[in-house]
Amino acid sequence: MSSTKRPLPLAVRITALVGIAILAVFLVFGWLIERTIDQHFMEQDSAVLKEAAAVVEDILFQHWPAEDIDMLQRKLDRALPDRLGVICKLSKSSSEVLYASPEFRGRGSPGDLEVFTVITADNLRMWRDGQNLYRGVRLKLSAPEAAPSSYYLVTLALEISAHRKFMKSYRHTLWASTLLAALVGICGVWVGVGRGLAPLRRVSNRIRGVSSDRLHVRLELDAAPIELVELAASFNDMMQRVETSYQRLSNFAADIAHELRTPVTNLMTQTQVALSKGRGVEEYREVLYSGLEEFERISKMIDDMLLLARTESGLGRLSPEKVSLRQEVQDLFDYFEAWAEAQGVSLTLKGRCRKVRGDRMMLRRAVSNLLSNAIRHTPEGGTVSVSLCDTPGFAVVSVANPGPGIPPEHLSRVFDRFYRVDDSRCRTDEGAGLGLAIVKSIVEAHGGCIAANSEQNHTQFVMKMPGK
Repeated sequence: MSSTKRPLPLAVRITALVGIAILAVFLVFGWLIERTIDQHFMEQDSAVLKEAAAVVEDILFQHWPAEDIDMLQRKLDRALPDRLGVICKLSKSSSEVLYASPEFRGRGSPGDLEVFTVITADNLRMWRDGQNLYRGVRLKLSAPEAAPSSYYLVTLALEISAHRKFMKSYRHTLWASTLLAALVGICGVWVGVGRGLAPLRRVSNRIRGVSSDRLHVRLELDAAPIELVELAASFNDMMQRVETSYQRLSNFAADIAHELRTPVTNLMTQTQVALSKGRGVEEYREVLYSGLEEFERISKMIDDMLLLARTESGLGRLSPEKVSLRQEVQDLFDYFEAWAEAQGVSLTLKGRCRKVRGDRMMLRRAVSNLLSNAIRHTPEGGTVSVSLCDTPGFAVVSVANPGPGIPPEHLSRVFDRFYRVDDSRCRTDEGAGLGLAIVKSIVEAHGGCIAANSEQNHTQFVMKMPGK
């Protein structure tokens, strides 16, 4: 049993990621709203305390006779609580308390407050006194003409319990709404992802319909979302290659059966005729020779098919080495010289090309097939020409011969297995229609390519091999 953990479904993963993003956005948004409202209250309190500080400063330095403490207290009692709602505690630098609101009377200082000379929202501090919550500041006030040691300390504060109560209620509502909105958003994402993955399910159902007798199935590119177009195109290309390979394999099997049926039928017929009555030694000898020819034909065909199968499947073990194609052509000229002379055909070689890296015997087999094919189809008195040259990255071998050309409708199929341009010659030719297929397989196994072109009375095969 495999221990690989199955990943979460795609819909779950997308929903989780998007849900986390939505929740994070809502939380940040809620935090910003809360901070903005709280800052608003701080700015509002700061403005009120500034106004109160201005009143205190005005009373202290313009309207208060320094010797009349009662008058000072009356003025502050009238000015601060009724109009501004501010509580105040005023003392001299010598710690003598000049005035204290009822909330401060009989109490000490509200903690260790820092002393500032101006009021800003950032200078405000909060403290709790019993059930009440205050936000305030301690200021240092001094007259313009006073000595540095002569100043007043004033503590100003606002009771903000109502603000905090409002903020607490608002915070509960805000976070509840945020979580509810995030939950609704996640549910929406789940539904949207489910609908968004519908094309994938259709593609999956379409692919599920592929079978050996339904290789024609293709995905509709026009109906696929833009994100799946490349995947659908790749699938269609793959299916085209699979269908082509499957069709070629089917044709190959049919061709094998067809090619083997004829020699086997010949062997059976000859044997039946030979056994139909008593015959002399020479007659039996002729039958055996005839049978031997058929066996040799079958053996060669099997060898060629095995070579093709190994080369195309990559099972053929190449023995790469540096190969001089010119030397190989010259050696083959020596090998085919007698047969060419008997056919009345001349062989010529011109040009040079770089050495290539490959299996010497395989490459010799490929060039040999091209030469034998050219000699076979060259009329008496003609010349088979082999040209060598270099192009960027490739060594090029061109084998040309005069003679009946290959019709254009056959030109693209001359490298197919068992394909013959002229079926009437299939039993009289030496080959079984595998020679050019073997050449193509060997060249492609070495990373090269081969092409054929033919005009009237002239045919040429061009083989390109990658050269170092």
